[in-house]
Amino acid sequence: MKVTQFVLNINSEQPEELGRFYRDVVGLEPNPAIGGDAFTLGAGVSMLIDGHSEVKGRVKEPERVLINFFVDDLVAEQARLEAQGVEFIRTAGREFWGGVISTFLDPDGNYCQLIEFSPA
Repeated sequence: MKVTQFVLNINSEQPEELGRFYRDVVGLEPNPAIGGDAFTLGAGVSMLIDGHSEVKGRVKEPERVLINFFVDDLVAEQARLEAQGVEFIRTAGREFWGGVISTFLDPDGNYCQLIEFSPA
C-alpha cells in the first residue's frame, strides 16, 4: 500500500468543543482544506474532529488510543498548557527507551501525550 496522506479522525458527541480545544488550547495548525475542525500535524499527517451518530459521552477506554505529540521542549509545552487550565495525569515520566512523557486529557477524555525523545 502506498499511503499519500494519513488522517486521524476523532469522532465526538461534541465536535465543536473538541475542535476548539485542539485549536485554541493545544495550538494545532488548522487545515481548512480538509474541514473546519481539521489540523495539520506535520509530515503528511492530519487530524480531523467530527461528529458521529453512534458516539455518546466520554471515551470508555482512554488508554486504547494514545494521541502522541512529539515536542522539542516538554517542560515548556506542559507549562503553556497548564497555564490554560489543562490538567496532567502524568508528568515527565521517563521511559526505558529514552522518551519523557506527560499525559493530559482532552474534553472527551482521550489520552494525549507530550513526548520528548531525549535518550540518557
